[in-house]
Amino acid sequence: MKKILNNIFFLAVIMIFQSCGDQKSDFSATTAYFAATDSGIQAAGIKMVPISTPVGKFKVWTKKFGNNPRIKILLLHGGPAMTHEYMECFESFFPREGFEFYEYDQLGSYYSDQPADSSLWTTERFVEEVEQVRKALGLTKDNFYLLGNSWGGILGMEYAFKYQQNLKALIICNMMASASDYDRYAEEVLSRQIDPKVLDTLKSLELAGKTQDPLYMKLLIPHFYNLHICRLPEWPEPVNRSFKHANGVIYTMMQGPSEFGIAGRLTNWERKADLPKLEIPILTVGAKYDTMDPEHMRWMSTQVKNGKFLYCPQGSHLSMWDDQQVFMRGVINFIHEVDNAQR
Repeated sequence: MKKILNNIFFLAVIMIFQSCGDQKSDFSATTAYFAATDSGIQAAGIKMVPISTPVGKFKVWTKKFGNNPRIKILLLHGGPAMTHEYMECFESFFPREGFEFYEYDQLGSYYSDQPADSSLWTTERFVEEVEQVRKALGLTKDNFYLLGNSWGGILGMEYAFKYQQNLKALIICNMMASASDYDRYAEEVLSRQIDPKVLDTLKSLELAGKTQDPLYMKLLIPHFYNLHICRLPEWPEPVNRSFKHANGVIYTMMQGPSEFGIAGRLTNWERKADLPKLEIPILTVGAKYDTMDPEHMRWMSTQVKNGKFLYCPQGSHLSMWDDQQVFMRGVINFIHEVDNAQR
């Protein structure tokens, strides 16, 4: 009996040491992920990246999470001129996977410089900004994933058309490849779901240039935003904060004053015919209640050389929030698949 007890005690000691060894291994991996890589004063991963433009030099806000030499994801927010804040939900998912990722406010957005020169607000200039940010953050073709939502999807596509040689993969969330198709969907599908009297009032206010009238938002929120932008009964605080900080001047200049299509500088944006030029792995994400046609985004995935489609059956334009588990699982699986295929 004593011999049996001694053996049990011996096995227990071995298991304890093995457990400690495992914990040390896990701890080491965690420590490496969260290890500070900047010298000097630590600033929670925040870095103001200098960029050059045709009208001068400015700085844009970025924030780094984690360390991973193989997977580095840059998040492109929508708008134009919304903020990174509504994309803070990625902080609850990407660290679990060990993904290194960056939140980023584009020039003109709340946490970055906000110059007044209207010549800056073009797609081409934003593309060059992203390229400068990529270089400053040390992202390369071996690890650089670009994820854009809404306008960020346009910017992601435009960046890939010019610089796909610098990308490992692209994720286009809730954005079509044609402004005219978006207008048509808004007119023929979304508008017809609104009470005709409400729609007439909204259109009248838009034609009169009164989109700042409190009545406009009072009608738009329950009849459009709560159905097609974010369907959660209470909008998350980061989403409200992002809307609060939006730069309406730039948004109206590029997107236009109406939520029923594009009427600004992006009015003639068309890239459907160019999609076959994209050869990198691409995931397109669409949602049932989105402001964008999910079938168009499914079609987009068939036009690029190496595409996949993710459908969010409960989601809208911010399906990262209102169909969060489907969205995050699909995006994470895609990133792992690309990483495993190219290792």
